[in-house]
Parts: sequence; structure tokens; C-alpha cells
Amino acid sequence: MKIAVVGTGYVGLVSGTCFAETGNIVTCIDIDKGKIDKLSYGVVTIYEPGLEKLCERNLKEDRLKFTTSLSEGIKDAQIIFLALPTPPGEDGSADLKYVLGVANDLGKLIEPGNFTVIVDKSTVPVGTAERVAGAIVQHSNGRLVEGKDFDVVSNPEFLREGVAVDDFMKPDRVVIGALTDQAKQIMGHLYAPYVRQCNPILFMDRRSAELTKYAANSFLATKITFMNEVARICELLGADVDMVRRGMGSDERIGKRFLFPGIGYGGSCFPKDVQALAKSAEEVSYNFRILEAVMNVNEEQKTYIIPRIKKYFNGNLKGKHFALWGLAFKPNTDDIREAPALYIIRELLNAGATIKAYDPEAMDNVRALLGDSIEFADNPYEALKNADGLIIATEWNEFRTPEFDKVGSLLKNKVVFDGRNLFDLQLMKELNFYYYSIGRETINPK
Repeated sequence: MKIAVVGTGYVGLVSGTCFAETGNIVTCIDIDKGKIDKLSYGVVTIYEPGLEKLCERNLKEDRLKFTTSLSEGIKDAQIIFLALPTPPGEDGSADLKYVLGVANDLGKLIEPGNFTVIVDKSTVPVGTAERVAGAIVQHSNGRLVEGKDFDVVSNPEFLREGVAVDDFMKPDRVVIGALTDQAKQIMGHLYAPYVRQCNPILFMDRRSAELTKYAANSFLATKITFMNEVARICELLGADVDMVRRGMGSDERIGKRFLFPGIGYGGSCFPKDVQALAKSAEEVSYNFRILEAVMNVNEEQKTYIIPRIKKYFNGNLKGKHFALWGLAFKPNTDDIREAPALYIIRELLNAGATIKAYDPEAMDNVRALLGDSIEFADNPYEALKNADGLIIATEWNEFRTPEFDKVGSLLKNKVVFDGRNLFDLQLMKELNFYYYSIGRETINPK
């Protein structure tokens, strides 16, 4: 099939490359010429394990192309994916200016007579498919008829950063909201190679498909936030959140995933999707009280570790120097959007402390954002030199089993504040570290 993907951000680039991998002819379109030039030479503009190799292979096989021209990119395309940003506005609602702007252009470019499927791949509010269809009809000056010349489909993505290629190639499910049987047939054919293990393609109406994405992400964010609240209670009651987590996760009705406590969720999806769903509820006069609590608790959780650090240093962080391991909002990505590390950095700097940070992938992004307000290390151990304490903000695998003797010798004091619960309590006790983690016993050699 011939496919066009408008937008080469995270979702667009992964989707376009993975569609090409199963033999489709894919053209990815973006207005950023610098990005398109890099991608055309196989230089992937995001960090995602496995993506660069797929991109190089499909460029070589001439199944994957990149262009800045919308008219060139959609020419003869049977399916056009819209993978465009939907950033939150000041009121929390999703901003659809990019999606509707391209819809306006498509109305002028699509020719009648050849049925075209327009796919909302971006995470969008309920009713967006109808607005996109209306914009296309309006700007076609009556040339195009919805249901006859085109259909707008909702096909939300469920990609996890760090494992997005695997998620795309072997999805748990594919959600498709369509108006016409013809669009359902085309989309079913497109996704058939990805669901050979009997994972379902779920066909539904467009509004239900749009809401499914928001509901799924909001539920996962709620699950994370619930465990963070449980961790707080564990600290007050003298319980161990790891034991509680295992006990809960063994119940098949609850499951083991998304039960790890820490310093809050971040990234491009959970924060804005929870906010957008709450806003959508508000617009129909419904107060989604659970989501209000989730947003408030998560905002607090990002800096939950700061008062514990201040307490250890008798309330005064001025002149203190900290090593920070982890800047990305999660491991295996360079994404720093809403990363808890950024909130921790802000609080420490405001308190008069200095920071030297290390992250395997995200340092360039933080350097572009923060400049020289913090230092950056070439490796984890360099960050530790003469630091008053180590703070862990991202659970990269390379942080899980460090040389603890080396860690202790490089730090001024053997002090660790672990926002991701990476280390064993008994081990830290035997190594004579002061060790604070979330929802567990604080190890204090004194």
C-alpha cells in the first residue's frame, strides 16, 4: 500500500518506519527541512532503540522517503496518517491547530474519485474526526464528499517510549474508529501483518476510539499515582512499599505493571492526556474528581524527595553540591518533557545548591534547555566527584549495579537519595550508606 505520514515526531517517525518494514511504500512529511535532510540520510532525530536500523534498511530498499512537500508526499496515497503535535493549551485542552491546518490543506489537494483514508494518529479529543472531516469538505469547495471520497479514521497509538518499535510491530491491540466499511477494510488489511499472533483489531465508532486513548493513559497514570500515595503511607506506618507492591501485583485483577513507586510520571503522554481528559469532562459539565487528584498528587510527587534532602542537611542546601543520575523522564529515551529531574534541578538551584548530572541519552536536550546552570559529566562516576550526595531520578539499567566502593570513595559522604528504588536495602546497610528511597525504610548508619 502507498502511505503518507504527516509529521516526523516520535509517533510519525516510528509509525512510518514500521509501516515500511512490512513492505508498504511510505512517505513521511514535515515542514522542518533540517530534520527531513537528516532523515533522508538515515540520521534518526530521536533516540529509540532499534529505530535507526529499521530506518536505514527501508531507506536503502526505497520503501521509506522523506519530503517537506505535502502535495508530493500524499500523491497517490491510499492512506494519509496525521501524526501531528497536539500540545496542551493554557486551559489544559488539546490544541488542534496543526491537525486542522493540515486538514484544511488536504481539502484542497485530495482529488475526488479515489477513496482516501485520513487517519488521526495523534492523541486528540473526542469529536476531532468529525472536525477534521468538516475542514476537509469545507476547503474542497464541495468537491469532496465524506464517506464517498474519503473517510476520517481514529487510530490512536499506544507506543511506550523505549520499546516503541516492538510495541508497533507486536501490538497488544489495534483500535480503529471508522465511519465506513470501506475504511475498516483498508485499515484491517494494513494492520493484518502486525496481529498475526491473534491480538485483536478492535473496530468501533470514532468517538469511542478517541476516548479509548485518553482513558487508557489516564488509568495508567492513576495506577502510578495510587502507588505513590501508598508509598507515602508506607513511610508513615513503617511498611515496605516493595512488599506491598508484590502482594498487590500477584492479584491477577490488578497485575504487576505500573505499580512501581517513584518521583512521579512525566513524558509527552500521561501529563497532557490526563489534563486533556479532565478538560473534556469539564466541557460537558462533569467534574472528573479522580483525575484532579491524580494531577495534584503527581505534581507534588516530582519534588517529594526535596524535603527529605533538606532534612538530612539540616534545612540548608546553600553551597551543597549534588550528583544527579538520570535526566530523561524514563530510561531508554532522550525525552525530557515533564521529566521529574527538571523539577528537582529547579528546586535545588533555588535553594542555592549546585549540580553535576549524567544521563546516557538526554544530556544534550537538558543542556539546550538549561544551558550552563548545571554541569554535565561524561560518565556516572565523574558526576560523583566531591558531591555531598547522589540523587537518582531515572532508572537506567546502568545505574542498577554500580561499583559501590567507587561510589562511596568519590562522594564526600556516602549519601544517596534514590527516587526510583534501585538498590537493595540490606546491601546499602552493609555498605554503610545513608540511603533514602520511596516508601521504604531509610538506612541511616548514624
